[in-house]
Amino acid sequence: MIAITACKEGKPGMDPGKYVRYTPEQVEALERLYHDCPKPSSIRRQQLIRECPILSNIEPKQIKVWFQNRRCREKQRKEASRLQAVNRKLTAMNKLLMEENDRLQKQVSQLVYENGYFRQQTQSAALATTDTSCESVVTSGQHPLTTPQHPPRDASPAGLMSLAEETLTEFLSKATGTAVEWVQMPGMKPGPDSIGIVAISHGCTGVAARACGLVSLEPAKVAEILKDRPSWFRDCRSVDVINVLPTGSNGTLEVLYMQLFAPTTLAPARDFWLLRYTSVLDDGSLVVCERSLGSTQGGPSMPVVPPFVRAEMLPSGYLIRPCDGGGSVIHIVDHVDLEPWSVPEVIRPLYESSAMLAQKTTMAAFRQLRQVAHEISHSSTTGWGRRPAALRALSQRLCRGFNEALNGFTDDGWSMVGSDGVDDVTILVNSSSRIIAGFNPGFANGYPSMTNSILCAKASMLLQNISPAMLLRFLREHRSEWADINIDAYSAAAVKTNPCALPGSFIGGYGSQVILPLAHTVEFDEFLEVLKLEHVGHGPDIMMPRDLFLLQLCSGVDETAVGTSSELIFAPIDASFSDDAPIVPSGFRIIPLEAGMDTSSPNNRTLDLASTLEVGPSGTRVHGDISGSCAGMRSVVTIAFQFAFENHLQDDVVTMARQYVRSIISSVQRVALALSPRLDSHCGLQSPPGSPELVLLACWICHSYRNHSGVELFKSTNEDCESPLKTLWHHSDAILCCSLKAMPIFTFANQAGLDMLETTLMALQDITLEKIFDDQGRKTLCAEFPNILQEGFVCLQGGICVSSMGRPASYERAMAWKVLNDEKEAHCICFMFVNWSFI
Repeated sequence: MIAITACKEGKPGMDPGKYVRYTPEQVEALERLYHDCPKPSSIRRQQLIRECPILSNIEPKQIKVWFQNRRCREKQRKEASRLQAVNRKLTAMNKLLMEENDRLQKQVSQLVYENGYFRQQTQSAALATTDTSCESVVTSGQHPLTTPQHPPRDASPAGLMSLAEETLTEFLSKATGTAVEWVQMPGMKPGPDSIGIVAISHGCTGVAARACGLVSLEPAKVAEILKDRPSWFRDCRSVDVINVLPTGSNGTLEVLYMQLFAPTTLAPARDFWLLRYTSVLDDGSLVVCERSLGSTQGGPSMPVVPPFVRAEMLPSGYLIRPCDGGGSVIHIVDHVDLEPWSVPEVIRPLYESSAMLAQKTTMAAFRQLRQVAHEISHSSTTGWGRRPAALRALSQRLCRGFNEALNGFTDDGWSMVGSDGVDDVTILVNSSSRIIAGFNPGFANGYPSMTNSILCAKASMLLQNISPAMLLRFLREHRSEWADINIDAYSAAAVKTNPCALPGSFIGGYGSQVILPLAHTVEFDEFLEVLKLEHVGHGPDIMMPRDLFLLQLCSGVDETAVGTSSELIFAPIDASFSDDAPIVPSGFRIIPLEAGMDTSSPNNRTLDLASTLEVGPSGTRVHGDISGSCAGMRSVVTIAFQFAFENHLQDDVVTMARQYVRSIISSVQRVALALSPRLDSHCGLQSPPGSPELVLLACWICHSYRNHSGVELFKSTNEDCESPLKTLWHHSDAILCCSLKAMPIFTFANQAGLDMLETTLMALQDITLEKIFDDQGRKTLCAEFPNILQEGFVCLQGGICVSSMGRPASYERAMAWKVLNDEKEAHCICFMFVNWSFI
């Protein structure tokens, strides 16, 4: 492209009123500089003219205009590319929604037909009851029930192919037809930036979930990722391909054996024998469908593998269509029967919830596809110089190590240690060569190792009236409330090749914990971070405390997500943090068990709709309202802690681990009781804290705001003293108070403020004022803080603040004022963030 610019101050021999046409050589020289420095200074432009003789007849001002035009063209090109990508997404999403609309219309027509049919049969049955003959009474209204009978098939290629074709037909009827009554997943709104259209089953055998959406990956790449189930399905232990048979149209038949981890110590693990059929449809769509192999499905019987419970996968799979302009449109169907009869009744909702299946399997597949697509399009190094794929591998190692210890399979080398008479904590020991080699880098090279075995202490307990996400945040932010720093230090030392002593009854502690972010997923539903424990002393002979580092994975922090488990998994690491460093994961898994978790029934759908329409005093939905989430909620908390040790110390380590896990159970129960909401006897809503000090503080906040600004903070409906606190608590804007100290810390926040900081009232005092602002916000705060103290009131421009989970939140503007007590003395500083929202 030839660049043209106006010459207003041309050199002798040039017409200043004419346009100057750059030669290709001049454009090439300017482009080279542009790629090195898109915005050169005037000195750099003059230097360019001196260094490039071909630019000697061009004025510096003309070069400045050329660079301005070049940057403008680059910006327009990027914007045009972005808009084209958005347009392609919207076009594909519109097509997807139209297909979904057609499917729903068919489903409505079918329901109308069935309704008319059943109404007619009801009327016929009512008329038949007037007949006095016994035969008419007995036979009236009856219809022969036709149960589909699958013809018996063997394991021959012809028999498997017949079963595969039947599976393909049933899967397509679920993915794009009306074979299953689908209802929308609560809280899932389709859009160009959403995961997709997510639905769960209502009234079918087993549990089922369905999702359709867009990803910027080609169909072959999508199929490759989805077939590699252990890479994205964290509960998948293994998938073994037993046999592969080619079919026509480049298709394949595969016989698979899959094992799933049990999510808790209260239930056995599951396994599946599967037939997977991959084929290409006439329209070019790629299909991967699966179903269980067994006599009930008309297929060959497969052997039982203890200690697994055999579960059934009904026709499921992936329909992958190429999208115009690149990318793929994907339909995912998961339909399983997890045999709930094999688990205790208290945790059966976990195995009977389609919402849980959607979160753990269906949406997890979409998240993996979106994450891989994002990493490909934004290839760069992230935390600690590692690429996203390497960090994703670390997350998988943490989860897999935790699941292996939690399940303790004998073929992995785990064996149970005898109980001490109380069966609340289970102890397992693993001395297999594979485990030792993994935790001792010198073992594989023939060097002696100090660690001979790994011990796992695990337990589960039930909690009530506590949100899993809230409990998880507290455990993450307040490690000192439940952890023993001496045992943390022992765990960090035990994975090294140096001998270490057991923690004794000596003084040990650390100054603070610092969270260093590493990576997060596209939807901010999972965080990988390094936890730095400062100034740790271990053992009476340690004179100089040192820092400890834990690699930590945090997931399930969204309280509004239905059926989501919360996990906090961590492992001690060395400061060097090498890729092959040994990882001994421990942690918590909190699984919601409330019976209302599966919202597929009509009554629950109505309740969910009503809850989304609830409004607070200011006309907006109250953030963090727990009337339908915490009240009556039940959760199962599973704890598993691992320790590396030398064999001659086994008895001592067993005693230490058992006592430590019991102390953690007591701490978690105490924390859950403190965090559980106090319920109003009439409506069950969360009440604001009602201590006299907070009631008085609310009055001071309102009076000080009125005195400094001349207007009311809000309109109070009553004159009683408690009304300001209630209104302040439910105010839609985030209101926070901080102390007047050298390092201000927060002392109070309303519900919106707690939501913005993603914390609790109990954890609020550990957050300092400077931590919630970005760099620009801190500079503004430092400049305006003296004005707040002197004038008493300051308006701040909009900006960005950061929650305790590291999530950025934008606010339109902020106001800060000095809160005076009854003696007109400064009590604290109050901040109000107007129209805030997470980015």
